Amino acid sequence: MSTVKDLKITYNPANNETNTFTVGDTVTGQVELELHKQCEPQSLSIKFKGKAEVLWTERHGKTTVVYHAKNKYFSIKHHFIKDKDKTDSDGDRILSGDIGKTYSNVLPPGRHIYPFTFKFPLERTPSSFHADTGKIVYLLEAKLSRSMRIPKKDTTKLNYVTQDVMDHNPELKEPQHETKDKKLKLFNSGTVSMDVDLEKLGFYQGESIKVLADIQNNSTRDIKPKFCVYSKHSFFANGKRRLHTKDLVKEVGAPIPPSSRQKVTQLINIPPDMEPSIHNCDIIKVEHRLRVYLDVKYASDPEIKFPIVILNAHHFAANGPPPAASGFGFGAYGNANFPLYNQMPYAPQPGPYSPPGAMLQPSAPPPNPSDLPPPYTAYGMYPSLSQYDTKP
Repeated sequence: MSTVKDLKITYNPANNETNTFTVGDTVTGQVELELHKQCEPQSLSIKFKGKAEVLWTERHGKTTVVYHAKNKYFSIKHHFIKDKDKTDSDGDRILSGDIGKTYSNVLPPGRHIYPFTFKFPLERTPSSFHADTGKIVYLLEAKLSRSMRIPKKDTTKLNYVTQDVMDHNPELKEPQHETKDKKLKLFNSGTVSMDVDLEKLGFYQGESIKVLADIQNNSTRDIKPKFCVYSKHSFFANGKRRLHTKDLVKEVGAPIPPSSRQKVTQLINIPPDMEPSIHNCDIIKVEHRLRVYLDVKYASDPEIKFPIVILNAHHFAANGPPPAASGFGFGAYGNANFPLYNQMPYAPQPGPYSPPGAMLQPSAPPPNPSDLPPPYTAYGMYPSLSQYDTKP
């Protein structure tokens, strides 16, 4: 019979239906250690960390090339029982029991409970994400070390979302407008055109996208307006970019006959479980697009692509909107160094759609910067795409 029966982490769920944490939330829980026999561990600890990682391989002739990149946003370690032979690291802390005494390293058989408390950093880190090529994870890891034994571990993941709130990011409410004209050849003749308006840039999960299209069909055939919301996953490592796209929602409008003009209003429902956009990680990027196109038989389809931002709705529906953030932006690529935990001061900046030279002015006295996430535009979050393979 082994000495250790079980080592397990449990944590108290976040105060909302989806068990989702966000900036500044507190995580409480306990490490449970169950023993068959008396045990004298060298150490017992709990670590709270957040990281992003990408990994993929490619074949180039007979050579397999590994592409790998990793970001560590924070790592905080608490000791219930401290190894006396090891030096402390930044953020390490020795926890004590209910009566203020340190925990004993001589443990009798039975069940032992060690409570812990951690706080998510106030720095704005990216939302949880998982794909075959990359992941963004936040997790708790308990570790029991004993002399001449393989350490025993238990790990549990936490679901985390970035605070993005429509009312405090004016650029998310900016309308979008595009036009497209196409002259048809071969089996068709004439022209088709569309003038399309999108009510805004940002949408919550479960919300509807309202599309207004003025379509002129001066061709000899019927045309169908079609709509598609799709995602773009970009992964960056070793000067290389890997891109995956996926169609998420498709809609088809009524046919428009030849030599006619129609105004089309289309509502596209965003599924409540659609993954949110991620624009604040320098090795993983999740974008969304709305593609509006005209299905023309025997011809290439004229199309317009609108960028859209999908925001997580569940956390804020349960807890109310968070404090205002100072700006929003996702279009400016540049500096690839994302600020890690406790390494970048809060610095409000105008967004990419603000007038040149504009500075953001709060409508009320500014809140304490430590209570707010930094804006997207405080940092250049991605490498320049000119050095990577490009796809639509």
